[in-house]
Amino acid sequence: MRKKIDCRDYPSETKCSLVISGEEEEVIRAASEHAVSVHGHTDGPELREQIRASLKNEMPQHA
Repeated sequence: MRKKIDCRDYPSETKCSLVISGEEEEVIRAASEHAVSVHGHTDGPELREQIRASLKNEMPQHA
């Protein structure tokens, strides 16, 4: 099942509205890069585990 993470679930000064979805490892990689480049976090195992714990299942879109 695809996973997603939504910046709107985590209040920030920038009021970021980015949503990242895909396979779990893709989302963790992209979300950690985003967290570092946009939100000033430090990349590392702790950040990636926090992201992994925050992932939600993406509900399938029906046409």
